[in-house]
Amino acid sequence: MTGEEVLKCGEEYLMQTYSRSPLVPVKGRGARVWDVSGRCYLDFLSGIAVNSVGHCHPRVVAAIREQAGELLHCSNLYWSGPQVKLARELARLSGLDRAFFCNSGAEANEAAIKLVRKYGYEHGKTCPEIVTFTNSFHGRTLGTLAATGQEKFSKGFTPLPGGFRHIPFNDVEALRGAVTPETVAILVEPVQGEGGVYPATPEFMAALGEIRAAHGVLLVYDEIQCGLGRTGKMFAFEHYGVRPDVLVLAKALGGGLPIGAIVARDGVANPFQPGSHGSTFGGNPVACAAALAVLQVIREESLVEKAEQVGWYFKRRLEELKGRFQLIREVRGCGLMLGIELDRPGKELVALCEERGLLVNCTAEYVLRFLPPLIIGMDEVDEAVSILAEALQEFRKAC
Repeated sequence: MTGEEVLKCGEEYLMQTYSRSPLVPVKGRGARVWDVSGRCYLDFLSGIAVNSVGHCHPRVVAAIREQAGELLHCSNLYWSGPQVKLARELARLSGLDRAFFCNSGAEANEAAIKLVRKYGYEHGKTCPEIVTFTNSFHGRTLGTLAATGQEKFSKGFTPLPGGFRHIPFNDVEALRGAVTPETVAILVEPVQGEGGVYPATPEFMAALGEIRAAHGVLLVYDEIQCGLGRTGKMFAFEHYGVRPDVLVLAKALGGGLPIGAIVARDGVANPFQPGSHGSTFGGNPVACAAALAVLQVIREESLVEKAEQVGWYFKRRLEELKGRFQLIREVRGCGLMLGIELDRPGKELVALCEERGLLVNCTAEYVLRFLPPLIIGMDEVDEAVSILAEALQEFRKAC
C-alpha cells in the first residue's frame, strides 16, 4: 500500500483514538526509521521509550526468531523457561524477589494496584487507600485512570473506581499529611513522563522512605517510562537510594514486543496466590526471550553508562538552545529522558521537526519530549540539535 492508501484505509476502518502524523514508517534500524516513500528520519522518540536498544537490534531480532521457531505460546498453566529466566534477571537487577508478567504498562500498574490492595486487606485495613500525585500518568484502564493525576484522560469515562488520593507531586508537606491509617501504598513515577518530564526531588524521595519506615506504607514505583537505563541508571530509583516494595516496568522491556511486569519483595508478593490474578498472554515465551536479549544488550553494550554520558551532553546542548530562544522556558530531565518546556503549545514544532527529518513529540501541551534510543551517540545528538534549531527558528516566526 502507498502512504496515501494506508491513511485512507486507516481513516475508514480504525477507531480514531489517536491524533496521528501522516508519517507511515515501514523500516527501522538503530536510531533511524524510513517511511513508505523511502525517506529517512532520526528517531528521538523511540516508540515512546520502547525501542531503547534501537530499532531491530540484531540480538533482539535473533532471540525473537529463535523462540518463535520453537514455541510461540503455552499459557500459564505450565512453566516457561524464558519467563522464569526473565523473572530471575529482573529480581537480580532490582534487588527485589518475585515477578508477575502481563502485556503492557497499564496492565502492570493494574496488577500492582490489585496486589497492594490485597496486601492491605490481609494486614487489617478495611478500605485500603493508595496515594498518587497530580500530573501523574499510570495508564488507560479504569483503575489506572483513577490513579492518574490528570483529569483530561478520564473525561467521559466516569465514574472511576475509588480508593485513590491525589496530592501535589514533590510536595513533602502534603505527602506527610496524606497518610492515614487506611493508606496501604504510595504510587509514584520517580520521573513523571506524560506529565511533562518532571524528576522527583531528592527531598521528596527521602520523605517516601521515612514514611514507609514510620507507617509501614508500601512504595510502588511506576518506572514504565523512566526505567531500564533511560535516566542514566538501570532504574530511576537508584538516583535516590530509596528502593521500592513494588517496581512497575513495561515499554523498553520487550524491545518492541508487548510486555509488562511488576517485581515485588517477598512479603509483598505473597498475597498473589493461585486464582488471585492472571493474564492469558502474560509472560509469553517470545516476549520474554526478547526482554532477556534487551537486558543483555543493555549490559554488554554499557548502555546505562552511555545514557548518562550522552544525556549529559544532550542536556547541555539543549541549554545552549535555551540561551538562543526565549520561547524555551526550561530544560528538564536526566539521562536520555529530557524535555524543553515552551512558552506556547508545541504541536506545530513537532511537525516542523518531522518535516526536517527528526521525530519527537509534545506532551502536556507545552513540553517537547526527547526519548532517543540508548544507543544514540553525540554525533546524532548534534544532528538532532541542528534540526531542532532550524525548526525553532521557523516556529518562532510563525508564532
